[in-house]
This record gives sequence, structure tokens and C-alpha cells, in this order.
Amino acid sequence: MSADRHPPELDRLADEDLLTLVERGDAGAFEVIYDRHSRVAYSLAFRLLGDRQSAEDLVQDAFLAVWRGASSYASSRGSVRTWMLSILHNRGVDRLRTLGAMSRRQDALEQVELRRPDAPDAATLGIDSALAGSIREELGSLPSEQHEVLKLAYYGGFTHHEISEMLKLPLGTVKSRMRLGLERLRRGLGAAEVGT
Repeated sequence: MSADRHPPELDRLADEDLLTLVERGDAGAFEVIYDRHSRVAYSLAFRLLGDRQSAEDLVQDAFLAVWRGASSYASSRGSVRTWMLSILHNRGVDRLRTLGAMSRRQDALEQVELRRPDAPDAATLGIDSALAGSIREELGSLPSEQHEVLKLAYYGGFTHHEISEMLKLPLGTVKSRMRLGLERLRRGLGAAEVGT
């Protein structure tokens, strides 16, 4: 869709106002929202899934959820773009989990992969699993603004500049939040190691 196809008054509205119209079933407002955010949504979907068709399907699914669930948006929890990207991210992670579970079941049924001599032993796998759990706990304890930028950078693969544009924050703020979040993670993980 192109910007010249919607009424100019819709193009001038803020995302929050457009979403209010979408909630009332305004297809034109939805087209403007889609045009504004579909490229960054596709970029995130492609980074998550690594396949063009899967990414397109995920974007379609996420925007359908936006159309149907516009009333669930709360401005107190972030911008419209952040809300939409979190819907897309959550659905993408669900797809990856489903694909991973299907793959594990298939591998178990076929018993194709034999244990290789260079594969990690049970002790190494146990330590890695415990460390991953500690990292998840520490990430969950971060303030939401630090957690959000770290999640976009490390799980979404976005650069500081892309995160700055997505969250509509100054680049310095994004970098500061990331640095503070990483410092808190290091301190928290260091304390966890001392406690064990």
C-alpha cells in the first residue's frame, strides 16, 4: 500500500489515534498503521525465522492480531510500534518453539543422530542449562526499559540505531540502558556464582 492511497488526514494522525480508529473497524487507518510499521515488522520476523515466506506469514499473523486486538493496546506500556513488535516477537518465538518441538520429536522417532565423540558430556550440558536459567532470572529482574533494549539487541539482532528508531529514543539513551542492563547482569551473575 502506498501513502498516496489513503486520505491525507489519516497520514497526519499519530499511531495512537490511528489505533483508536482501527478499534472501530476503520480499514483506512489500519492501512496507514501497516504502511508505517510493516517494514520493521518484516525485518524482525526475518531475523527471528530466517526464511522469507515464514517471515511474511508471521507479519500477516501479527497484523491480523493488531486488527482484531486494537482495544488491548495500552499507551502506558509503550508505543504502538513497541506493542506491535512485541506481538510479532511473541508469536515468532512461539513458532520457533513449535518448530523446535516438532524437530526434536522427529529426531527422537527416527533416532538419526548418534552421539558424537566431540559432543558435550552430561556435566557440561547441566552446567550450561543452569547458567541459562540464571541468565533468564537476571534478565527478568532488570528494569523494563533495560530489559527491552537488551531483548531487541540480543534476541532480535537489532543495532543500537535500529533500536533507537524503533523505540523513538535518542541513541545515547539506548546505549546507556544497554550498558546499565549489562552491568546489572554481570553483577547479578557474579553474585549467583559466589552463592553456589
